[in-house]
Amino acid sequence: MSRPVIRLARADEYDEVARVWMESWVSTGLAEASDFLLANLRARIRREIEDGWSLFVADDDGAIAAMLALHLPKLYLDMLFVAPAYQGQSLGRQLLAFTRTQLPDEMHLRCVRENEKAWRWYEREGFVFEQEEIEPSNGFVMKYYRWKRQRPTG
Repeated sequence: MSRPVIRLARADEYDEVARVWMESWVSTGLAEASDFLLANLRARIRREIEDGWSLFVADDDGAIAAMLALHLPKLYLDMLFVAPAYQGQSLGRQLLAFTRTQLPDEMHLRCVRENEKAWRWYEREGFVFEQEEIEPSNGFVMKYYRWKRQRPTG
């Protein structure tokens, strides 16, 4: 596999981005695939872009391998989902490195407490746990994290 190219998503790709998002979320074991879920994610992408998302994809020769949603003014990494076929190939790490070029000094994120694989990965990547809070829209307990660039001491 060649290294996918990270680039801004095009509007004509939003439905495919939603499918990748759903398949990745389902791969956590926290949801089941459904037309209802897919329709909600499709609608959410459009709504979030109107609200300030910068939506990127990892493009593997025309196939969407992952999606990355950043809210740059809020220093927020909102979504990072890798398609199941691309998981375990360091694509998440590549997306996180790209995110650090967009948000070089500080960023925040949250993830579902039951998605232990994800939050443990963020902790290994230098994110610091700050708090837990229930998300009223879905009932999940969310873990909030922050990353700040370490300044050399001297």
